[in-house]
Amino acid sequence: MTQPYSWKRNLIVLWIGVFFCSTAYSVSIPFIPLFLHNDLGVNSHLEMWSGFAFGITFLASALIAPYWGSLADKYGRKPMLIRSGFSLAALYFITFFIKDPYVFLVLRVFQGLLAGYVPAAIALVATNTPEEKSGYALGIMATSGATGGIMGPLIGGTVSHYIGNRESFVFSGCIVLVAALIATFFATEHKFNRSGVRSSVFDDLKHASHNKAFLTLLGMSGLAMFSVMILEPLLTVYVLQLGTNEQDASLQSGIVFSAVGIATLIAAPQWGKFGSRIGFSKVLFIGLLGGGIGNCLQFFVGHIAEFGILRFVYGLFFAGVTPAINAMIVKSTETSFRGRAFSLNQSATQFATMLGPVIGGVLGGIIPIKWVFIINGVMLMIAAILVKRQHMEEKMAASKAAAEQS
Repeated sequence: MTQPYSWKRNLIVLWIGVFFCSTAYSVSIPFIPLFLHNDLGVNSHLEMWSGFAFGITFLASALIAPYWGSLADKYGRKPMLIRSGFSLAALYFITFFIKDPYVFLVLRVFQGLLAGYVPAAIALVATNTPEEKSGYALGIMATSGATGGIMGPLIGGTVSHYIGNRESFVFSGCIVLVAALIATFFATEHKFNRSGVRSSVFDDLKHASHNKAFLTLLGMSGLAMFSVMILEPLLTVYVLQLGTNEQDASLQSGIVFSAVGIATLIAAPQWGKFGSRIGFSKVLFIGLLGGGIGNCLQFFVGHIAEFGILRFVYGLFFAGVTPAINAMIVKSTETSFRGRAFSLNQSATQFATMLGPVIGGVLGGIIPIKWVFIINGVMLMIAAILVKRQHMEEKMAASKAAAEQS
């Protein structure tokens, strides 16, 4: 039985851990092109090198995540937190010493292969929180990554400017090391049975394929991340097209980027509470519909201030999507499959993170950027209609019951 209030302590502890991991990532990763050029001597095809260094980590993470999820359900989610935290810290530290861009790519592959702190943290919170509080807890957890994403580039820009790009990886390593120590000494896991036989990744995929509600949620999770990442290479260019001069473009783009993160901080916990009352499928429908309409409206903006305000309002609605999906994964899967479920969810989001910028960049080169907002918005609205028509609450209950009986 879960000890009184331990779920609250886990929530606080793992929120801090995920915040540190997200911050560490966004401290150094945005400055990869500068690191490749200034520190590793890449002078030609810098865009290609940067794209490979960025995307190869997500590909490796997407491919390996089901394996780590299988281990998490066999040996516990806390060991996965510890493994990932200390491994990533070591890799950040090693990056400081490398001199060759090819070695850097190898390290980026290993960063993807050894990742897994965030899905393990979410799975631990989801499994060790009373069901009536899970929506609130997962809403709170959704804000940790957003907060790290806001703070990381600000901290990273300062560190890179005053210390150096190479040294920013040491700084990231120290932050992840703190996250690993937090998980080691303060996170607790109850109700865990290690006597079961560990399943193979093939068996896990086969098991997931029979859970139609869960498969739908994986698709929605990947779609939501793809929707965010397809705009990643285009927002700064769009800011310039709105009349911002080049000297102010970085600052104005930073404000626009942070608007969605701030909206997520404000709205995600509230959506979590709201979902517990009205149902998470309704929250998912509202989030997707609001996100779709918000994207379409960005087609019409004519000034940077309008764009920033609209991005913030869009963020208030779209903030409901991730906590709703996470809560619905909990409700559609049995406890013994929970670690694998969130790892498969990570695979879906990592593939989307890799594909989104590539497709967004291609579309931005073919059609005006404002039309990409329309395509994105229509895609989200179609997803919202599908959620509405599929009666997800009934499907989740049926899928979970069938899984527990099998």
